[in-house]
Amino acid sequence: MSSDTLEGVALVTGGGRGIGAGIARELANAGMQVAVTARTASQVEEVAGEIGGLALVGDVTSEKDVERWITEAQAELGPVDLLVANAGVAREGSTWELPVADWWHGLEVNVLGVHLTCRAAIPGMLERGRGRIVITGSGAAYLPGQTTTAYATSKAAVSRYGETLAAELEGRIPVFVFSPGLVRTEMTSRFGDDLPWTAPELAPRLVRVLASGRADALAGRYIHAEHDDIEDLIARADEVVENDLNAIRLRR
Repeated sequence: MSSDTLEGVALVTGGGRGIGAGIARELANAGMQVAVTARTASQVEEVAGEIGGLALVGDVTSEKDVERWITEAQAELGPVDLLVANAGVAREGSTWELPVADWWHGLEVNVLGVHLTCRAAIPGMLERGRGRIVITGSGAAYLPGQTTTAYATSKAAVSRYGETLAAELEGRIPVFVFSPGLVRTEMTSRFGDDLPWTAPELAPRLVRVLASGRADALAGRYIHAEHDDIEDLIARADEVVENDLNAIRLRR
């Protein structure tokens, strides 16, 4: 378990339940002040109340809501030092039968939502000369056997987005994309018991390490909460970068 002690302010989108709520709790336990965002007021208020944080209600696909979150977090807690762009949805159904609006909504939340939160948080981070961004990705971005086009497409896009954003902000703001693994949440409740489930505490522990600054040399790398030993990657950071490891690449 990570023993990193943290300080500053974190904003976690999709923090009212599941993986996001676990990350919010872990960051608060580490010492950060945490703003929790989601659309359901009762959920964010419960998590924020539990950790002594700030509940922010709104839609991650709304530019106005996202900008308000950043403003309110700064007014109540202080400038946002860590953005965890975690909010996500899965849209099920045959590609040719799923309503177009539902299919597109998956990309709006999973890709546009990440962009809007990053876009809102980055200027303040650049002005202050500090900050980190952690984006929740997924193995659906590259693993074979995917059968849901909206989710797989969105996660492939957001993985590339995070890697490119890390290059754009190199030397100024570290950006990470990580996979939490297959975690039991409301979104995955339909899956069978015989799948390779990932322990729910692994993603929050990984985010805690990424927030500490010890892994900054790995910015832009794809890191799996279960299959990657983050301490080993930190120790081998030069090798990882030099050999372009922990990257999703097309090979032919």
